[in-house]
Amino acid sequence: MPRNSTAPASPPLVEPHREVRDGVVREVSVPPLAPVVTEGSLADIPYTNAEQAPADPVLSRKGADGTWRDVTAREFAAEVQALAKGLIAQGLHPGDRLAIMARTTYEWTLLDFAAWAAGLVTVPVYPTSSAFQTRWILQDSAAVALAVETGPQAAALGPERDRLPDLAHVWTFDDLAGVAESGSGTDDQEVAKRRAELSPDAAATLIYTSGTTGRPKGCVLTHGNFFAEVDNAIELLHPVFKSVSREPASTLLFLPLSHVFGRMVAIGCLRARVRLGHAPSIQTEDLLADLGSFRPTFLLAIPYVLEKVFNTGRATAEKLGRAASFDRAARIARRYGEAVEAAEFGTGDGPGLGLRVARALYDPLVYRRIRAALGGKVRYAICGGSPLGRRLAAFYAGAGIEVFEGYGLTETTAAATVTPPLKPRLGTVGWPMPGTSVRIADDGEVLLSGGQVFGGYWDGQSGAVQPAHDGWFGTGDVGVLDAEGYLSITGRKKDILITTGGKNVAPAPLEDWLRAHPLVGQCMVVGDNRSYITALITLEPDGIAHWRQMKKKQDLTAAELVRDPELLQTLQKAVDEANKLVSRAESIRRFTVLPGDFTEESGHLTPSLKLKRAAIERDFAAEIEGLYTK
Repeated sequence: MPRNSTAPASPPLVEPHREVRDGVVREVSVPPLAPVVTEGSLADIPYTNAEQAPADPVLSRKGADGTWRDVTAREFAAEVQALAKGLIAQGLHPGDRLAIMARTTYEWTLLDFAAWAAGLVTVPVYPTSSAFQTRWILQDSAAVALAVETGPQAAALGPERDRLPDLAHVWTFDDLAGVAESGSGTDDQEVAKRRAELSPDAAATLIYTSGTTGRPKGCVLTHGNFFAEVDNAIELLHPVFKSVSREPASTLLFLPLSHVFGRMVAIGCLRARVRLGHAPSIQTEDLLADLGSFRPTFLLAIPYVLEKVFNTGRATAEKLGRAASFDRAARIARRYGEAVEAAEFGTGDGPGLGLRVARALYDPLVYRRIRAALGGKVRYAICGGSPLGRRLAAFYAGAGIEVFEGYGLTETTAAATVTPPLKPRLGTVGWPMPGTSVRIADDGEVLLSGGQVFGGYWDGQSGAVQPAHDGWFGTGDVGVLDAEGYLSITGRKKDILITTGGKNVAPAPLEDWLRAHPLVGQCMVVGDNRSYITALITLEPDGIAHWRQMKKKQDLTAAELVRDPELLQTLQKAVDEANKLVSRAESIRRFTVLPGDFTEESGHLTPSLKLKRAAIERDFAAEIEGLYTK
């Protein structure tokens, strides 16, 4: 894979093949842009980079003084080799599982590639997992080693150690230098031998789905799954992974490497030799500081982050008495983004002179400040995890940041669909990834097929892979394909609400719209087997703190705040706007504001921030019942 700064021209965009039944698009497929990898593994990537471009910076590490130091391809390969030899010296054998429990750090990626070079299979564990959750993953995967970021994480596992007979090693990241040193006497050829024994069909990682109900299941992803995903993504998203106005491509990864989305991009960056940095904190102040010092050219984000940047910008403008100006700039950006989209699809002439002038006027006043909050050089963002929404996508497009929205699951090695460059359709999750097919089943379920789709789940009892599909994987999501083959996700199959009037309601569109409001933290729509639709709403801490300051209501208690008439009126307007998306039968008739937020710690969110609906319905049963009895 050539270095991004000398990359060839972007390949032509390939139109999808569409199959129509009864006048409706039911299946769409896109041919691959990258050849199928038939030999080797992900373990070879650092060594290939070191051989082909030894002096190229492939990663950056943040020092104690806050400055970033580049790590060249040669240096990274040497670190991978040393740690791989250490893992071998510690007695780990090919196929053994090594679990990693940490935030998004340089050591995480180093361990990933070193483990692969030693012939191991890595098992991510969220650092926020409880001791019970951690024990379950370690026990089910039969992990023989665990690497954690901190000593307290290792200590927290103490009470569960007697239930983990296979776990021979627990290391902190501070121990890794010693592990590498222990391999000083191991022959380099032993690493080369283990790498040579790996093939694209070999298991690379065992990722446990966070799950909204029940125990998580281990998805077995192969080296070939990752190659099919990242190689086609690099070719399709050529502007992202290559150069930006002579600026070498780079990204700061802040999403969890325990999640397949962040993991895929980290591997893709090493594969394309895009400079990669790690940010362990997603807290606003910490993250914005890291973005400002690293200055990436593109970002991997979830809607929450882009919503946060927008809402923070709006709150800052309001404090300065410029809220009206910001709101006008936002409207202009959305109109501009929508006009560009219309021109690309032949349904409009593009932004007119007046709109272009207005956008140019607000660029230094508003849009440049938004881009500055993301580091100043960001021109692209890859967004997934949940729908971004048409409004926010259009705003960022008009503000000078092109958002590639995608859709996928752990089982599909991240993205199965993505917005194609130069042809975005706002509010959708794009076309199938090259080499991928999407089919809509008769009941509306989205089915997927392609090289990145996994083979099956891990069976902890037998240590084997249990096949999960016969060529088409059922996602559990409900969606539709439009006439051009763009996919829109309308909800989860199991989350569809059926009112007593027989109306089927997908909660996701309403929830996503409301969650984008600066005062709303989370929203859960309720109404299954009920006469009408209601909602539980939580408050966004930063947004509500700003609102209290502006309204001079800092003295209200949490209980008083959720009953405040002015706040409820503001939220009612947001609900009224959301209801415009749906029919009367699907609209939210009543809502209640909860004094606390849904969090992973409270048991109401998964580590990937998805709602645990059953737990929320159980814990807030009285509040829900009140929406139907008062």
